Amino acid sequence: MNDHPKPFPDWRMSALVSLMLTAALLAVLWLAAQVVGTPFPPFDLFNLLARVLPGGLVTFGIDLIVSTVVSLNLGELSSTAKFAQQTLATLIMLAACVGIGTGLFAYWNSRSKSVPAVGWGVGAAIGVVALVISVYFNTTTTTPFILNAVWLIAAFLIWGAALAWVYPRLRPPAPEPSEADSLQVIDRRNFLVRLGGATAALTLVGTGLGAISSRGRSTDSAQAAARAWSLDNRLPNADSTFQVVSGTRPELTPLDQHYRIDINTLPPIVHEESWKLVVNGLVENPVELTLNELRTNFPAVDQFITLSCISNYVAGELIGTQRWTGFALKHLIEQVKPAPEAIAIHITAADGFDEYISVIEALRDERIMLCYAWDGLPLEIEHGFPLRIYLPNRYGMKQPKWITGMEFVPFEEEGYWVRRGWDELALVNATSVIDTIAVEAAFDRDGQQFVPLGGIAYAGSQGISAVEVKVDDGPWELAELREPISDLTWTVWRYDWPFSAGQHTFSVRCLDGRGRTQDETPRDVRPSGSTGLHRVRRQV
Repeated sequence: MNDHPKPFPDWRMSALVSLMLTAALLAVLWLAAQVVGTPFPPFDLFNLLARVLPGGLVTFGIDLIVSTVVSLNLGELSSTAKFAQQTLATLIMLAACVGIGTGLFAYWNSRSKSVPAVGWGVGAAIGVVALVISVYFNTTTTTPFILNAVWLIAAFLIWGAALAWVYPRLRPPAPEPSEADSLQVIDRRNFLVRLGGATAALTLVGTGLGAISSRGRSTDSAQAAARAWSLDNRLPNADSTFQVVSGTRPELTPLDQHYRIDINTLPPIVHEESWKLVVNGLVENPVELTLNELRTNFPAVDQFITLSCISNYVAGELIGTQRWTGFALKHLIEQVKPAPEAIAIHITAADGFDEYISVIEALRDERIMLCYAWDGLPLEIEHGFPLRIYLPNRYGMKQPKWITGMEFVPFEEEGYWVRRGWDELALVNATSVIDTIAVEAAFDRDGQQFVPLGGIAYAGSQGISAVEVKVDDGPWELAELREPISDLTWTVWRYDWPFSAGQHTFSVRCLDGRGRTQDETPRDVRPSGSTGLHRVRRQV
């Protein structure tokens, strides 16, 4: 007879119970975060990891999320990738708590009894850690510190106490089996069923109500549409006789369709009434300016701008065009009067992001702007409210959002993503995309049937001088170009292909404003952005 029976509950039962209790805990924390505005620890933990882990690991994770969404066609890239990021954050916290709970059960097994004080202490300790992480890495909470402290510590303390309460109800009463033990096994099973039902219900209710009660983080779409500049105004090239091919993306990207990629699980919440842009460092006149002062003190400018993410694959979705409103950074620099030794401006943001830009570059190029509105509306929270910067011919990784400070410094160092292995300059690579092969729009001309192809080409501030299309192994043929909205936006193109039934491969390439052909060599996004030709194979 074995005098040393295996401890019970074993690790599998311990992990299952810890999973049930942790899932219920996270659901309640999520509901409180959405309804009240308290921190959600999984997102805070993820924000911490994104800032302290090695840059290569962070960018590998981003690349993996983006490539998975693209390869599995899981939906619109930026929103789906953000959801995947949030899900991963929750799973990390879930796994950590399950591991701790399983360890607690193992400790109590070694003592053959639970020690409730240990469960309470471990829970309270986790709550304290969650609070500290929240203080430094949470940018969305709207509740006071004392409430957050009481709530987080109490929530995790209750979680630890629940583990201590469950443990003795799962242990057998004696080491040898007996009729009483059989009844106890049945009682344990009933207890687990009831526990599972209760925690599942709490998890579903908390998660569901949290989703329904989610605090608005962007402008209501109906209100935005009613106030948007584009509703009552024509684009600068509206009189063009160019016929855009059906299926080509809109020249001006709707606000709710513009991509969003950033380092946050949730965008930081910045309150206009308390926000100020702090400008200091090596300047004669340091200032702190409210958003209203920025709007009124500097001449407003509007620029139609295409912005692309350095993580965008060839023909990817992480690119968009909008009407930006703000003012030239040059005017602010002239007001604060930097010292001769001020070489760069260190820009910091509410989410911990930072970047450096050259003072000389900002003074020479009036297109560099601080932006506070898109499409005539204040920036949405997701897109950088209250202030973001625009740098011509650079990928979005060099352009901070949610700007809070600008310090003039005697050096130019590496910004957030450069420190993590991405390109120091992040200059835009010329690219061209086939949006549509409009078979349904085929037409006859001089006895020949034609199928129109359409898409966009973009080369940053260099502009586009030509687009060429090739079918199968045929020659490169010039496409027709539509006048772009501005010299900072993509160019829409059209090519009428002499129809030939069968399966064909369509390729496109562009030449920038200087006549340089885009790089046709396939290259991944990291570290300098993707290159290569876009090809579409289709039976027509």
